[in-house]
Amino acid sequence: MISRRHFMISALGAGAGIVTQGCQQMTAQPATRRVIVDSQVHLWTAETPEWRWVPGVTPHLPEPFTIEKLLPMMNEAGVDRVVVVPPSWPGYRNDYGLEAARRYPARFAVMGRINLRNQQSAALVHAWKNQPGMLGFRLTFNTAATAPLLTNGTSDWFWPAAENAGLPVMCHAPGLGPQMAHIAERHPQLTLIIDNMGLSQSLQSVQGDHTAELIAHTLSLSKFPNVSVKCSSVANHSAEDYPYRDMAIHIRRIFDAFGPRRCHWGSDMTRALTKATYRQRVTHFTETLDFLSEEDKDWIMGRSLLARLNWA
Repeated sequence: MISRRHFMISALGAGAGIVTQGCQQMTAQPATRRVIVDSQVHLWTAETPEWRWVPGVTPHLPEPFTIEKLLPMMNEAGVDRVVVVPPSWPGYRNDYGLEAARRYPARFAVMGRINLRNQQSAALVHAWKNQPGMLGFRLTFNTAATAPLLTNGTSDWFWPAAENAGLPVMCHAPGLGPQMAHIAERHPQLTLIIDNMGLSQSLQSVQGDHTAELIAHTLSLSKFPNVSVKCSSVANHSAEDYPYRDMAIHIRRIFDAFGPRRCHWGSDMTRALTKATYRQRVTHFTETLDFLSEEDKDWIMGRSLLARLNWA
């Protein structure tokens, strides 16, 4: 017959074993790691006789910026995924970005370019996502030639088409807050993402420092829940070296207005490569902006963009 003392000793021993096993299981479970997703990277290959670039458009770098160059940089910087934004000089072609998505589907997706001036483009919208790796569109209205497309009726066909197709749209439209507000209000189911906090280096280099004014245009869009903002290209717009303290006030204003679930970190590689490493573009947000909580960083550095683009 088992004595009460023997029973208690056995029970205590079993309990200790359960606690030890539980601790071992808890220790064995890895902590959830922050997923880092870059909202804007340009990739391109060399010009060929079969693929001529747009005359007069100069690339960011003298050499192509390829998949093979980017992947080691992503690994070193701790970047898990990248949204490829095809640059302007190869024209309205998304081939190379889609190649990246095909070769590395867990790491790359594309927001593609479309020619708003071409009447044949309307037929492409409905089947846009049939291209593996394609998530939506990226439009630019940042030059004297492209900004009027937002106001002269050329792009009017596009917004309802993208809304009906359920496709998100990234827009580089610095200083065009009223025009973007009109689109956001008329198309409430259309996901709009403002590039680079609404800033433009080319516009500012011509007109001087209008950073606060351009940021105000972006802030005016915060009342529309279908609008979010890419906090990208910060190093490119800063007058200082890392950690770009002159930009903190502007990032804070964007963050306060839109919140962590409508702000998306982005590097804007390949701009300002001599000014910031890929790793510094990451740590600028994860280590130097003291107004961001760890949960805020989780959203801004990846979760918010994955949700916004429905990128599983």
